[in-house]
Parts: sequence; C-alpha cells; structure tokens
Amino acid sequence: MKHSFLLFSFVVLLFSSCGGNNNRKVDTTATTTTPTVTTSATQPYFIDVHDLEPGKVSFKDVEGAHQKDLATQDKYGVKFLKFWVDEKKGKVYCLSQATNESSVTNTHKEAHGLIPANVYQVSGGTEVMAMGNKQSFIDVHEMGSGKVTAKDVAGAHAKDLAVQGKYGVNFTNYWVDEKKGIIMCMSEAPNSDAVKKAHKEAHGLLPAYVLNVKQGE
Repeated sequence: MKHSFLLFSFVVLLFSSCGGNNNRKVDTTATTTTPTVTTSATQPYFIDVHDLEPGKVSFKDVEGAHQKDLATQDKYGVKFLKFWVDEKKGKVYCLSQATNESSVTNTHKEAHGLIPANVYQVSGGTEVMAMGNKQSFIDVHEMGSGKVTAKDVAGAHAKDLAVQGKYGVNFTNYWVDEKKGIIMCMSEAPNSDAVKKAHKEAHGLLPAYVLNVKQGE
C-alpha cells in the first residue's frame, strides 16, 4: 500500500511539471530588432567632406567620431574604410562604400550629428603602398561639372607617376567624381610645393588646394 501511494504521488508530480497546469501564462512578446542593410563589395565608393573650423578639430576627436560611425554603419549598409584629417584647415575626408549618398549622410547624422558639406561618388585608381616616411597630402582639382572623365584622370595620373621621383613624391591613389568634376589625389611628399611641382611638370593641372593630412582607419 505504501509503495502504491508513492507511485501515485510521483505520477501527479510528473504530470504537473510537464504542463498539467493549463493556467500557466506564456510570454508571447516578440523581441524587436533594428534591421540592417547588407553591404556588398560591389557597392560604389564615396568620399564625404566635412568643413570644420580651422584649428578647431583634432585627429583624436575625428577618430572618436569614426568609431561611432563604425558602430552605426551596418544599419544603413555603409562600410567606412579610411579617413583623413587636416587639423590646421579643419578639413575631414571620409572614404566609404555605400548604397547611395543619403546612406552615408544618415550614418554620420545618427552616429555623431556631423553632416558632411559635400559627398562625392567616386571611382579611383589602383592604390600603392605608402612608404610612411614622409608627410601625407590630399590635393584637390576642381574641374567643373561634367568636364572630366575617369579615363582622362588615369592618363594624367600615369604622367604624375613618371615624374614623381624627381620631386620626392609618391602618389598613392586618386579619386574622381565625373559628375561633379572633382579630382582628389593622395600622396606622400616632403611638402605641398613638391606635390604642385610634380603635377605642373606632368600635365600642367595645378590643384585648387592641398591638404596636409593624417590618415586613420
């Protein structure tokens, strides 16, 4: 009799633990997540430019803002690759891959609130390794809307490479926005005058301005 009672008690306990209680409440609340946009290696490249107050921006500050961009970028399908800062002139250039111009702007806006003054959709050349023993520069050519082609810039860049050694310059890459007529050349050089002289001898196209920059990733 004692064994029968224990067996009956065990069956009741097992039934209760396996769902015998029909009044149990089930949490059916779904966890909501923010959807992200998938990035692709075939997405176009963009360079966005921030015109900040001269002397009022530091590389460290921009590096902090860049980290916020990286934390936000997946939401908008953006991949930030590099950035360049001219502390003296208050210029910041950011290179990214993205779906469109708006996705770049929206990432910056949510990440830190700094909206770029300009966003350029660009194509570029083949990047070469930086030597790292000279100053870095971005020189900008303003050719005019629709007045430059990627093919023309590739030809001019080849001429730059042919004369760069004479002036101690190492042109590492270039970017062109055909629609807006903007060319940006990346280089290492002893000074900005050396960059200008190399361009002048190579093809005669002098930049509108030259930035002495520090690169971050």
